[in-house]
Amino acid sequence: MNVATDPATRISDVLAAPCETVAIALLKPADSPRAQRQDDGHVRELADSPHDFEPILVHRPTMRVVDGMHRLAATLLRGRREIRVRWFDGSEADAYVLSVQLNVRHGLPLTRAERRLAAVRILASHPHWSDRAIAERTGLSDKTVGRLRRCSSAEIPQLDRRVGRDGSVRPVSSAEGRRLVAALLAAEPGASLRELARKSGMSLGTVRDVRERLSRGQDPVPERQREAARPAAGSATAGRAATTTTTATTTGAATASGAATTAPGGTAPGATAADVPRIPRQPSPNDPRRAPGSPALRKLAKDPALKASEPGRLLLRALFSTEFTPAQWERIVAALPEYWAPLVRSLAARRAAEWTALADALAAHAKSAA
Repeated sequence: MNVATDPATRISDVLAAPCETVAIALLKPADSPRAQRQDDGHVRELADSPHDFEPILVHRPTMRVVDGMHRLAATLLRGRREIRVRWFDGSEADAYVLSVQLNVRHGLPLTRAERRLAAVRILASHPHWSDRAIAERTGLSDKTVGRLRRCSSAEIPQLDRRVGRDGSVRPVSSAEGRRLVAALLAAEPGASLRELARKSGMSLGTVRDVRERLSRGQDPVPERQREAARPAAGSATAGRAATTTTTATTTGAATASGAATTAPGGTAPGATAADVPRIPRQPSPNDPRRAPGSPALRKLAKDPALKASEPGRLLLRALFSTEFTPAQWERIVAALPEYWAPLVRSLAARRAAEWTALADALAAHAKSAA
């Protein structure tokens, strides 16, 4: 169970793990968010109670207590040398998150200062989590977590996407997410709202709003969001860039939805320069950026029959967008954050299967035409 990649993990799942009896001498003190590690009065109250304790939670790889230090001390005070434990097998960073979350839920409450310090540490170890996901685990408001993130920006990586409480990956910038939805609509005008929401990480309501704005010929990003995303310096230049982007996106969506017709032997009326892949400069034979098969792609891009149809342009865009050298792929792998590796691996495998299916379909089509 990986809490780091799945913020939607329920505590009940962790606490439902089977328990076993372990010698207390084998256990290490908790990496606790508390400033005062032990309240002796609370320990005596627990030891004097007639009830058995719930099993404590222990990080198996380090044998460090995750939750239950007061119960452990009370067990020792009762003269016992063994205690019932449940195991957690995740990372140490995940174990700390669980410790905070469990201490917020029960036992002696964490002070506000302790919860704020815990949030800063979780922001550093899980920067890809949303403010709300961290707030839910620390007992703070998402606004407080957001302020802590901004104040600690030097130590905390600022990512353009975060994982929400439900485990979904969403863009931090709503404007960026809306433009992504517009691009997906241009490429797949028949896609359902749910499919677009899944691919973009945006909500159904946002996807519906983008589609309606495009149908009215409007920018997919409302003006207030464009103003918020525009830097104070060079705002005039940014405004001109936004206008250009709006025109290209709106026209591309209209073309993809079949609003424009194709001119024989040329580019479809209303298509913009962005619709037709640019033929890259011919690199020298010794250029390390030279990718295998580039001459073949340039030959395809010169064919008017492909450039004149939306499926042809879609194919060319897909081919050019993944035309990288082995060295470029290696740099991508080296730069990818470790916590995204499983997701990217899954996406890459799916893309590979889709390209293989296309190759098989083309082979079958050629055989039937022969």
